[in-house]
Amino acid sequence: MTKPSGPPAWRRRLPLLGGVLLVGLIGIGLWPRAIPVEVSAVSRGPLVVTVDEEGMTRVRNRYTVFAPVAGQLQRIDWKAGAEVEASRTPLAVLESSGSDFLDARSQAQAEARVRGAEAAREAAVAQRERAAVVARTFAEDLGRAQSLRARSVLSAQEFDAVELRASTAAQDARAAEFAFKVADFELEQARALLTRGLPKPAGAPATAGGEPLVITSPVSGKILRVFQESARVVPAGFPLMEVGDPTDLEVRIEVLSRDGVAIQPGARVILEQWGGVEPLTARVRLVEPSAFTKISALGVEEQRVYVVADFADPVARRPTLGDSYRVEARIVTWENSDALRAPAGALFQRRGEWQTYVVSGNRATLQTVKVGRSNGIETEVLSGLEAGQNVIVYPGDKVAGGTRVTPLSVAAR
Repeated sequence: MTKPSGPPAWRRRLPLLGGVLLVGLIGIGLWPRAIPVEVSAVSRGPLVVTVDEEGMTRVRNRYTVFAPVAGQLQRIDWKAGAEVEASRTPLAVLESSGSDFLDARSQAQAEARVRGAEAAREAAVAQRERAAVVARTFAEDLGRAQSLRARSVLSAQEFDAVELRASTAAQDARAAEFAFKVADFELEQARALLTRGLPKPAGAPATAGGEPLVITSPVSGKILRVFQESARVVPAGFPLMEVGDPTDLEVRIEVLSRDGVAIQPGARVILEQWGGVEPLTARVRLVEPSAFTKISALGVEEQRVYVVADFADPVARRPTLGDSYRVEARIVTWENSDALRAPAGALFQRRGEWQTYVVSGNRATLQTVKVGRSNGIETEVLSGLEAGQNVIVYPGDKVAGGTRVTPLSVAAR
């Protein structure tokens, strides 16, 4: 009699296989998963550090026309934007009604004013000639520098210095020409007032109240503002209007005093949001030596200083840009055309050292680096990284050395 056979061997192993499978599933569930991270590649390229602030355009050379004597001002029909010509365009008519007749003391003062105006005109002539000679000299230097630069004999930094000197000298020559025209106008005004104030010679025809005083434009350009349009009695020295050349613009930028320390004359300025499609360029001419206190929108006292920059682009690129127009300025304080760059969001400080997480395979490796300049978006890496390495941008608390990660994307820069 045979004994009944038991269950097959594979059935006896089912509980064991099930237990192994259950342990495996539990292990897989408890195994740490790779953390998804955003990475970016370290690369070489240009890096520019700027000071970003708002600025305002203004006419470089402007002249305020005043009433030279007290009297009845006739209505001024000129409007802002009208073109004027030096010593030819009549701006205002003033009826003094004999109030400009001079006594002995006033006559002596008027004569002294004429002599002072003559001396100022001579000084303006000398300054104009000197500025013209300097401008011609630096223009010739610029021509030679351009030929040397084309043959790669002159470095870019040296060429920029020569170009800055030539541009500054040309602006100084233009300002000297404006100063000469103003001095010449002041002399004509002083002589006219002295002549009107002298007693009329015997036999000269007498006019009721004297001839009206016609005030002409001191410089060629356009009327910028009209302060008084209606007819009224005005005292001596009353401002009537402001004239100047609206194409001769400069930019005045208000920056924090701590940022102004890093700005040097000749620094490149990028002007954006001025109304045109392409940004404009300018060069810093002056960082004013005196700062001022300003209350910010948050109620914090700030020390600020004005930075004055000259336009480097021709007028044809900004034909409609006028006086007191708002622009956004980016003043370049440092730049490197071949810097090793890493995203600023991938770097953090720990125990006084700069560190970052480098993705090696599928692991995050903590790396200590040495950094240089930064513009808030990219940072110069001096040591610790190489071009082509991927670093984790904005790592979270879950990321640590040796953590498995899954890169989501590599930002192209």
